[in-house]
Amino acid sequence: MKILCVADHIDPLVYSDSIKSRFKDIDLVLSCGDLPLNYYDYIVSMLNKPLLFVFGNHNLKQLMYYQGKGEISRFSFSATSPAFKSVGATYINGKVLRKYGLIIAGLGGSMWYNGGPNQYSDTGMFFKILRIIPALLINRLFFGRFIDILITHAPPCGIHDKQDRAHTGFKALRWFIQIFKPRYLVHGHVHLWDRAGERRSRYYSTEVVNAYDHCIIEMEN
Repeated sequence: MKILCVADHIDPLVYSDSIKSRFKDIDLVLSCGDLPLNYYDYIVSMLNKPLLFVFGNHNLKQLMYYQGKGEISRFSFSATSPAFKSVGATYINGKVLRKYGLIIAGLGGSMWYNGGPNQYSDTGMFFKILRIIPALLINRLFFGRFIDILITHAPPCGIHDKQDRAHTGFKALRWFIQIFKPRYLVHGHVHLWDRAGERRSRYYSTEVVNAYDHCIIEMEN
């Protein structure tokens, strides 16, 4: 199976007339956020493949914001917006689903840095993880594993992240990797201006992939 991963920047190699020929063997598309919904619409309409996504900390016009108690903020996609109806993509923040035999979950948002929408403390991200644990345990019981791919916007702390507060990764995601052992954690948020920048790293048994612009994952079902 080939998976196209995108994040953060409209890649001219993807948003082009040659998308069908360049990515003709793609089975699934994953987005790690900070991209406009019409970009997803273009990808889905041209490739005719499922696209799963989370929001980042930018391009949040279709994200209805509700301030919850304490440090936890709750977000829900505005399904009544015209943009939503035109996009054949699936928003999977806080959800666990199966696609093509793969178990995939999504955890969007970045580290809290200026109080804007879809920003979390490490405690807030930990609570987001707690909400999906029942579904992960059911997967373990019926399919022999918790999860195959976790889609996030921000990276785990100390892996591909930066020193500034806005681009610091989550310690909660490192804990998630250690406990639930996904085959891949795919994230965005950290721009790879340098083509020699680190895109893939291994942490325990998980391959951590930065999807900035685009990259392709090849894996067995």
